[in-house]
Amino acid sequence: MWSSRRCLKMFSQDPLKKWIHHNVRDTIFALSSGRGKCGVAVIRTSGPASQEALHLLTKWRSLPPPRQVKLASILCPKSGELLDKGLVVWFSGPHSFTGEDCCEYHVHGGPAVVNGILQALGCLKMLRPADPGEFTKRAFQNGKLDLTEVEGLGDLIHAETEVQRRQALRQMSGELGQLYQTWSQQMIRALAHIEAFIDFSEDDNVEEHVILAVDEVVVTLMRGLEEHLKDNRRGERLREGVQVVLTGATNAGKSSLMNVISQKPTAIVSSIPGTTRDVVEATLNIGGYPIILSDTAGLRESEDPIEKEGVRRAKARIGDADILVAVIDVSDGLLSQEMILANLQNLYPSLQEDGPRSIIVALNKVDLLSQERIVNLEKLCQEPRLPTLCLMSCHTGEGISNFLRILRDHLEAICGDPLQGAPTITQTRHRHHLTECLDALRRYNVHRQQDLVLSAEELRIAHRHLGAITGRVNAEEILDIIFSDFCIGK
Repeated sequence: MWSSRRCLKMFSQDPLKKWIHHNVRDTIFALSSGRGKCGVAVIRTSGPASQEALHLLTKWRSLPPPRQVKLASILCPKSGELLDKGLVVWFSGPHSFTGEDCCEYHVHGGPAVVNGILQALGCLKMLRPADPGEFTKRAFQNGKLDLTEVEGLGDLIHAETEVQRRQALRQMSGELGQLYQTWSQQMIRALAHIEAFIDFSEDDNVEEHVILAVDEVVVTLMRGLEEHLKDNRRGERLREGVQVVLTGATNAGKSSLMNVISQKPTAIVSSIPGTTRDVVEATLNIGGYPIILSDTAGLRESEDPIEKEGVRRAKARIGDADILVAVIDVSDGLLSQEMILANLQNLYPSLQEDGPRSIIVALNKVDLLSQERIVNLEKLCQEPRLPTLCLMSCHTGEGISNFLRILRDHLEAICGDPLQGAPTITQTRHRHHLTECLDALRRYNVHRQQDLVLSAEELRIAHRHLGAITGRVNAEEILDIIFSDFCIGK
């Protein structure tokens, strides 16, 4: 096992560290707003030649004040032809999005104007077109954003619902990265102390209570990580979409409910049993929460090989569901609490072990019932042993608004409010590294009484996994703490 000096040398040669601090000298340009006709388009440059490009396109002799909008005539650098009149905003590095000198040209959004200005910038030898995502990549390289903030920015751009927007904004603000950075700093200090004890305790009287303090830090970090990981994947569900699966017997009204919720003919509706053979999906927004709504084949025994495959796929999708909507045709006969429970257990025998978080029982076709039977069903809805029951009719629309309210309540219970409480994990990548970090801290405790060098290595592995989330891995910080806390090497 390596000593701290050798490990520090290895870390200082980390290619990730070199990549982060690499000094990019190219000046790039690109259209930052969307393609197509629009009122205003934004074209951006970033890099050391942004100032020269601005002078050539506007003929200004001096730079405008930073972060102030100024009207300009934008000219072709070669011919001097007027391309457009627009607004120019200058950003001096490092006070810009990328940390470099940047300039934004806010011009009319017609294709001819945009293409003309892009061609004018392209004819300048010191500029080149930006690669996809290169502006954000430079912001990361120059320390303006960590990886969690970069991912938050990407999620904000792709957010389709209100709650997704809130979660992305919170992550982009750096709150999640700050949590991981706090843990990382605690880990760095603990690692520095244990390295100092290993390397210098005999010569410089580093006392054993230092190791006991490290043990306390490790215990605290483990508790924090365990609590953070026990989030029921709220952030990931919110980012990717909550899986809502419609299931039940044939002709119960699953496809009709799918079309009512989607507000368009997404699934084929027919009186012929077994019409739906495959899983039909629709991505929807329910009260600001994103869902992936799936209509599945009716669950029944069949000799038809195609229908059997559809049933198999339906059962597989049930296992992946976050919310299961069991659709029951109430016009078939009398229902009781025992019958509903038996029905659910027969259709979904594995619900108790690995089933979805939530179950909604949609009692469909109430328009075919007498008032007396409806009253009896309403009483049944009050039974505490049953899942949430909802009376409805896909044919008349009765009870649909109540069903959507219930569905939204279940979505809120699963995803919560991203603006409340501690920030949640939003990426599978984060969860992987956090789990590996926690495992390494647990191994630290295993090795603690046997080999302190092995314990230090596990702490180092834990720190690397945590740093991989934010993209900040710097072993030189460990060396700084060793010398500042213990005054070693006077």
